[in-house]
Amino acid sequence: MPTLLHAHFRKIIGARFYSKGFEEAAGPLESFGRLYFRSARDSEGHGTHTASTAAGSVVTNVSLFGIARGTARGGASSTRLAIYKACWFGGCVDADMLSALDDAVGDGVDIISMSIGSTPQPVYFEDVNSIGAFHAFQKGILVSASAGNSYYPYTASNVPPWILTVAASSIDRELNSNIYLGNSKVLKGFGINPLKMEKSHELIAGSAAAAPGVPKENASFCRENTLNPTLVKGKIVVCTQGTVDRPIVQSFIVGEAGGVGMIEAYPTAREFYDQFVIPATIIEPQEEKELQAYMATEKHPVAKILPTITVLKAKPAPYMALFSSKGPNYRTPEIIKPLEYEFLLHGLHVATEDIPDSENYNIISGTSMACPHVSGIAAILKSYHPSWSPAAIMSALMTTATVTDNIGLPIANFDGAKSTPFEYGSGHVNPFAALDPGLIYDFDTSDVINFLCSHGASSRQLKNLTRKLVNCKDPLTPSYNLNYPSIGVFQMKGRLSVSRTVTYYGKGPTIYSADVVNPEGIKVMVTPPTLKFTKAGEKKSFKVNFTPLKKTKGESFVFGSLTSSNGIHKVRSPIGVNVLSL
Repeated sequence: MPTLLHAHFRKIIGARFYSKGFEEAAGPLESFGRLYFRSARDSEGHGTHTASTAAGSVVTNVSLFGIARGTARGGASSTRLAIYKACWFGGCVDADMLSALDDAVGDGVDIISMSIGSTPQPVYFEDVNSIGAFHAFQKGILVSASAGNSYYPYTASNVPPWILTVAASSIDRELNSNIYLGNSKVLKGFGINPLKMEKSHELIAGSAAAAPGVPKENASFCRENTLNPTLVKGKIVVCTQGTVDRPIVQSFIVGEAGGVGMIEAYPTAREFYDQFVIPATIIEPQEEKELQAYMATEKHPVAKILPTITVLKAKPAPYMALFSSKGPNYRTPEIIKPLEYEFLLHGLHVATEDIPDSENYNIISGTSMACPHVSGIAAILKSYHPSWSPAAIMSALMTTATVTDNIGLPIANFDGAKSTPFEYGSGHVNPFAALDPGLIYDFDTSDVINFLCSHGASSRQLKNLTRKLVNCKDPLTPSYNLNYPSIGVFQMKGRLSVSRTVTYYGKGPTIYSADVVNPEGIKVMVTPPTLKFTKAGEKKSFKVNFTPLKKTKGESFVFGSLTSSNGIHKVRSPIGVNVLSL
């Protein structure tokens, strides 16, 4: 945790730590032989980074070794922080997690930011993140949580409807460490490389510099003890992506062998800005082809790796991060997750009185970094609308999110392919629009219990969440009728009507009209097509009527949207439907 320099500066107003569960399961902290603090102090940086991203104070003239210089601030810079440290050496034990969540609820925090994943989509009643977040929801506290970094469909974590789940996308900034070839061509590279290479050096492929007895393929990955120092000394080594070592480790190995620089071929180069110990950069497949062609045609190919420059207003942006965990949510498929936010920003020191110094800052990618951005925005919404429930805050963030990038096209995936609400959820957060969303979809704990009952929850399972005996209503409320800001139906059998209720937050009379983008093969009609409001706080209900024209393949979904507009506000809900029969 950052040091507070003055008594009057009270950014951190509480700090607790939890280790009993971890030590019971894994042994004493001392036995790991790693740096740690038996306190709430952070020894790894993850907690400091996320906490300061959510609520760090404004610090001017910030950079990382002179890179990405500017003013750094948290999402809600005037917000206070209470810290609950429940994880050790990258591991979190259920008992510690639940204790931390329940203490945060008992302490009366307003927002819980949880950059901690769980096993993808566990049973809600057995998952401490879900249970602790439900306790928070009961007390009117929003939990914002990361979706995870597991790349693939069905891997999004923290997916119950009472949690705001955050995915990761890019921002309109690149950190380019380019390569100047001997033929005067410049290849684009990515990385945090503040080191200056004074002259060009000869290039050598890792596979051509194999140590005696080492297969060329092994040496191409630049793994430990695979390179021949005699062949590598004084040269820039071109490595290929390994399955074991990250580029930062490979650069260390190259440097130890006598190499003066490293170029790494990495398909997702722009997603991971590693910091290197020697001049190094990462290139994408197109640049790799050009580099290989140059090396194949030159007898003595040379290059110079240039220091990192910050490129602003990069296009297109945002695009979805390849690593960001994706839906669908197979526990409750009608709940479309996650919400999307950018993944790459400075980590900030919380104490603004500190003199800005490169070593006090960091640049990290991950849904852990996206989550606190949204947590900070949620804190701002809570300060503007203190009476809003967690569901109301979620609704405001989700229904005002944007689904186009900065060149006006639909948000795409990393490779340019079309993305869906299972990647970007409701879209990219728009903080200003969320302050004044127009309409709100609200729901409470009784609605959540009805939703879980519709999925077959038993009284015993519900007790795990509610801490008291709860019986399901008869008849059950269909799960698709949870008043969630997105509309999802799984295994639709013929025509179906979905119910929603909105609350008006505006001034004076107004009329909202519905506009539908039909999912492929489905006709959607909204009744009534217009909603008339006379005063703030007024509630109106409507139905979304589905007529399937063809079945979907297996468990796949087709997508559309419903947008309600009064000419000033646009309230958008993604629609996702799986059709089992007509």
